[in-house]
Amino acid sequence: MLRMLVFTLLLLVVPNVVAAQDTRTFQDDTGRTVIIPSSPLRIASLHDIDVTIPLIELGITPIASHGRVGVDGKPYLRSGAILTGVDFGNSGMAFLGAVDIDLEALAEQKPDLIITAAGRPTPIATLEKIAPTVVIDPTRFGTAHAYRKLAELTGTENKLAILDQRYRAGIEELKTAIDTGNISVSVIQPLNGKINIYHTYRALGQVLRDAGFKFPKIIDDIPEGGRIEVSGERLPDVDADFIFDPYRSDTGGTSKQEIDAMEKVVPDFCSFLKACIAGHYIMVSREEAISNSYAAMALMTAVVKSAIAPRPGMR
Repeated sequence: MLRMLVFTLLLLVVPNVVAAQDTRTFQDDTGRTVIIPSSPLRIASLHDIDVTIPLIELGITPIASHGRVGVDGKPYLRSGAILTGVDFGNSGMAFLGAVDIDLEALAEQKPDLIITAAGRPTPIATLEKIAPTVVIDPTRFGTAHAYRKLAELTGTENKLAILDQRYRAGIEELKTAIDTGNISVSVIQPLNGKINIYHTYRALGQVLRDAGFKFPKIIDDIPEGGRIEVSGERLPDVDADFIFDPYRSDTGGTSKQEIDAMEKVVPDFCSFLKACIAGHYIMVSREEAISNSYAAMALMTAVVKSAIAPRPGMR
């Protein structure tokens, strides 16, 4: 009750920053038309992977961001240090919380624009009491779409064009090195005692699709932006020439632990997969594989090329 009272009082004293600026309309990924500053100066991001890291790549450092809390109790941006070198400790960004957003801390930052991701728990109606709020949905519409929306919001279209040109050059080099159209790939994970699969697994999946690799029918049949969990009995359905398995490393996880988790789903799983028998079961760090960012896609392009390009002894 006391926190809600403090938050309400903050809303009463926070100046209306947007009212003093030129404004324009913007349609977000929920279909809402939002009145936003023409050139926002104080952006608060409510998702580290989907919003904060892309903004940093576009040359915009938010004044505040959602993040995670490490085992040492310190906040961090998931994948932030690896992909951008920017984190709370060296950027001046305020930490807004790991799961639930600290609305008091958000209001105290006096944002003129809030950008959140679809599916986040804080109600839009609550956020709009603090500042104009825009929702983006990279899971549904893809990384390229999310970057276009963020670049439009921040006037960084020229920076985006450079990032995209660099990425496209890498994809063309990958396609030169590998006959992608004649190679099948899968991305799978053990989860909740089942096999977790996406239509397009974030940065890794985007690289694989942009490069023209083939996917098993069970993966192609998933709606774009969707994912499913299947029982271990469906393991043969996800087999491919090469299989990628992203393991979580930011919380101290290892590829060995990921393999052990797959063993619990299907004991001796490797013996049932042609990719695994051939030595084509590739473990990759989830921190790079899962991020919606150009840095992550560049890293995944290099990983895929290194794993699949012909080499001596490859079967």
